[in-house]
Amino acid sequence: MTSSVVVEADGGSRGNPGPAGYGAVVYDADHATVLAERREFLGVATNNVAEYRGLIAGLEAAAELGAESVAVRMDSKLVIEQMSGRWKVKHPAMIPLADRARRLVAGFTRVSFTWIPRERNAHADRLANEAMDDATVVQEVRAAESREQRVSATGPADPVVAVGAERALPSWIDEARDADAAAKADRSGPGWTGAAGRPTRLLLLRHGQTELSLQRRYSGRGNPPLTSLGRAQAARAAKMLAVKGGIAAVVSSPLGRARETADAAAAALDVPVKVLDGLTETDFGAWEGLTFLEAAQRDPQLHARWLGDPAISAPGGESFDQVRERVEAVRRDLIGLYPGANVVVVSHVTPIKTMLQLALGVGPSMLYRLHLDLASLSIAEFYPDGESSVRLVNDTSYL
Repeated sequence: MTSSVVVEADGGSRGNPGPAGYGAVVYDADHATVLAERREFLGVATNNVAEYRGLIAGLEAAAELGAESVAVRMDSKLVIEQMSGRWKVKHPAMIPLADRARRLVAGFTRVSFTWIPRERNAHADRLANEAMDDATVVQEVRAAESREQRVSATGPADPVVAVGAERALPSWIDEARDADAAAKADRSGPGWTGAAGRPTRLLLLRHGQTELSLQRRYSGRGNPPLTSLGRAQAARAAKMLAVKGGIAAVVSSPLGRARETADAAAAALDVPVKVLDGLTETDFGAWEGLTFLEAAQRDPQLHARWLGDPAISAPGGESFDQVRERVEAVRRDLIGLYPGANVVVVSHVTPIKTMLQLALGVGPSMLYRLHLDLASLSIAEFYPDGESSVRLVNDTSYL
């Protein structure tokens, strides 16, 4: 835990409004060590929206670090004066962002706001510009995908895959079919969040059973295939998704067990699979293939520390903090590539838990407490104004 931190944040748009992005950096209290960085391309937005989003990202990062006292420094006079309470927030686009920032502020013991000149905010400014630089890449990839989908489109998926899949379907399927509900989603999000706009909805599907998962062994970068039951689980999940419809893309971890599961879903939906390396499971290093007890006996002290500290990695492996960094990059890319769309994300326990953690805005303890079944479905939504929500966790009703 870091008791006191400094948050510096910035945002900008090339045109006002125009392609926008934010950057945020968290330092230790001495302003000597960088503890966290955040950046994100936002699409088309104003400078002020981007600046508020940078502040929010910085506060969220400080909360994740366990900070109690935060010194916020920004070169935005507007944000600093409004958050200090000296200026009123009048613009409709700013009100929900300011409210969200205030909710985050309430979670700390002490928060101060200080204006600094732009030259003293160079790190956050650089991150914001790097985020805006991502716009070209995002647009090029989106255009390429659109061309690919037009070329590969051969009509709707075979309705035969949906036979029997109406049984025990989750309520969000009815919502997706309802055009009126879709129209409402463009105006407002979940009741208590104040989120606005239509979210990018990530349908987080865990892969089916393998021999290692059956034996409850650490299964990271190893590549065990699906068992016969695992293939049946993937097929049932695919049928359920085909009934849902309205899915723009299927993305997958590169590991075989996830690809098998993703291929089944993509075939049912008649869309291609995009492989994203950031969705790979944690590298468990020397613990790969061991049971929990075997790993604890092999490295008792390290294993105990690993269970409570996301910065600790298995011997020769990867920490949960490192997983979070790449999963967060995937989340940013998916929001940029598929704004307001439904995307099936086929991955593993840790990346899916991490995506849910990001949507809930909670600390790393969730990684150790949340259970996800094989071939289960969870749903996280990320809104254009930066809000997020979790709509479903660990659904297995279709299996």
